Order: sequence, then structure tokens, then C-alpha cells
Amino acid sequence: MIHEPVVLTVTQLNTYVKSQFEGDQNLANVFVTGEISNFTDQYRSGHLYFSLKDARCAVRAVMFARSAARLRFRPGDGMKVIARGRVSVYEVTGQYQLYVEDLQPDGLGALSLAFEQLKARLEKEGLFDAARKKPVPRFPERIGVITSPTGAAVHDILTILARRYPIARVVFCPVQVQGELAAPQIVGALERMNRLGCADTIIVGRGGGSLEDLWPFNEESVARAVAASEIPVISAVGHETDYTICDFAADLRAPTPSAAAELAVPDRMELLAAIRSQSLRMQSAANAKVEAAKSAFLPLANSRAMKNPMEAVEIRRIQADTLAAGLGTAMRRKTDGAGQRLAALSGRLDALSPLSVLARGYAAVFSPSGKAVPSVREVEKDEKIRVRMRDGSLSCTVDSVKAGAADESKDDV
Repeated sequence: MIHEPVVLTVTQLNTYVKSQFEGDQNLANVFVTGEISNFTDQYRSGHLYFSLKDARCAVRAVMFARSAARLRFRPGDGMKVIARGRVSVYEVTGQYQLYVEDLQPDGLGALSLAFEQLKARLEKEGLFDAARKKPVPRFPERIGVITSPTGAAVHDILTILARRYPIARVVFCPVQVQGELAAPQIVGALERMNRLGCADTIIVGRGGGSLEDLWPFNEESVARAVAASEIPVISAVGHETDYTICDFAADLRAPTPSAAAELAVPDRMELLAAIRSQSLRMQSAANAKVEAAKSAFLPLANSRAMKNPMEAVEIRRIQADTLAAGLGTAMRRKTDGAGQRLAALSGRLDALSPLSVLARGYAAVFSPSGKAVPSVREVEKDEKIRVRMRDGSLSCTVDSVKAGAADESKDDV
């Protein structure tokens, strides 16, 4: 019997092929290893698109947002991975592809890879720079402790704080340190302590555990909250060999919670010993100072001036009398010399004085305005003049003017 050929649409063909793929149980749950290429991260939808390839072939793959959200690491081109999922056909293009439900690094664990990726990114951002680190107060009054209320870590921390530095008050903020709620609670506790300013130093951490147990302290949100804290933070997570992102972001890393308590406060016994040592040094220095003062004072106390202090006064008194006598003599000599010079100057001045000339019988002629008349040529007949003599003055009228001997040849005016 000859069957008529069936004409299919493209959609029917792709749908049929898809049903064949999905009906094959061998393709329902497969594990495929390969290298990621053509990686695309759809930020809006959260879907991941990439190819898996080996030396000869490649296959398209997609990982939907609900599965991608569970990844601890960030996939990228060139990364070798093991993908688990199912094989089916995308009807629109007729291309078969791998629908990935889980993805693991091939060789290195997902958590270890996520740790290295986040550490490298935050380090490049400068979140771990030494310049950002704040010094831990040497003598804190309040210690903030963020950890589980039931673990051994809180007991060790409180015991050591009470033994080493009992005057410090402990502000305890209990949180989960494991599981999905741990990271948000740790971040909230850090923000609350900073907002209230209720501590001088904060210890955040927990006891040892697996990488999965310690993972909340590798979350980016915790690292950023630790770095943003205005209060210095000491990270104390796990054992000495355990390192977390929180350790790198903190201002100080302690190998264990017990060590964190020791780093947070001084030891009172060491402080008392230091105080005693300083007290002895001060006492010794004071005694040495007193002895030095005594040594300097004894020669002074045994000196002649200290034994007979009035002797120095008498010597000074004699010196004062001698100086006073010398001063008197010098003053008299100075006065006598000045008197003699004054008498000589007075004699010279008296000789030059017009009054002395008048006393010898001479007279001085002045015009009515008081101007001296030195020559007969400045006077005319009948002119009024004033004659100054030794004991008074005369008001006169000129009857005639006669020149001196040099002008005797001239007639009278």
C-alpha cells in the first residue's frame, strides 16, 4: 500500500523533533563537560546564554534565571565546567540545545571559585587596601560582639575579655552565623552598632567549620558592611588556617575568636606590671634628682657667704660708701669747673652787652618807631628821635645835623 506523502509545516516538523528529544530518557538528565564560549549574561532577565565546546564540536546552552540565581560563582568565557541538564529543541529556530539546570567548575569547587572571583574583584576595587584600615583602640570602653549566642566562640570571647580587661563593657548582638539568614543578620548587626555608636571595637566571627559553613562571611554584602563600618572591626572566623572575604575587609584579622578577644583589649596584668615598673622608674628618678640637688647644695651651704651672710653685706656697704664718696668728689669737681666756665662766659658776654657801653657814658639813638639810627645820614632836621642812656631815655628834636670827621667839609644841614 502506497502512502501519500505528508506535507508538514516547519512548526510541525520542529515540534515533532522536539517531542522525540524530550521522549528520550537518555537526554532528560545528562552531564556534559566542556569549555564555555560566547557567554552572554542577560542582566534584565537573569538568563545565561553560552556554548559548550571541546576540541571538535560545540553545543548551544541556556541557563534560566531561576537556576542561574543559585550559582555561587560567575561563569565566563574559557572556563571549563560540568553542566547538568536536559537536551531539547528550540522550536523557533529548530536548533537543539542544552537546557542547563546546574553548573559546576571542572576541577575547582564552585565555592572556591566564587571565593577567588569575589576576592579579586573587591581587591581590585580597593576594598582591602591598607590605607582604609582603622587602628583598633588600645583601651576600649565598650566591645561589640557579633556572633552566634549558642556557639563556643561567644563563650571564649566573653571569658577572655573578662579575664584580661574586666572594665570594658561587652555589647552583644546575637546573629545566625550559618545558613541563608546569616549574612543579612550580620550586615544588620554591623549597621545597627554603627548607627547607635554603642562600641569602640567590634568583633565579628564564629568558630570553625567547612567552607559551606563559613560561607556567610564570604558574602559580598558582609564584606562591604565590614569595610564601611566607622567602628574598627576585628574579623575572627574559623580556625587559624581559615580565610574569608570578611578577614580581608576587616581592619584586623584574628586567627580565632579567642585571639580576637586578646587583640581587642590589653591584659590588665601586663598593665599593672607596666604601671609598677613606671612607678619604680619615677621613684628612682626622683631620688636621683634629690641626691643631685643635695650634692649641688652642700658646697653652697658650707661656703663662707652662707656661714656669715652679714660679711657680704658689710663688704657691699663699704663698697657703696666708697662709691658715694667718689661720686661726691666727682660732682664737686664737675660743679667747680662748670662755675669757672660760666664766670668766664659771663664776663665775655658782659663786655659785649650794649648796657655796659651805655654805663660808660655812651647813648643809643632810636627813631620814633624804635629802629636804631646808626648814622646821621638817616636823620633829618626837626625829626623826632629817642635817645637811650644808662639810666633812662630822652625824647629829642634834631636842631641840626653835622656829619662826622670824615664829612667835616660838608655844611651843616
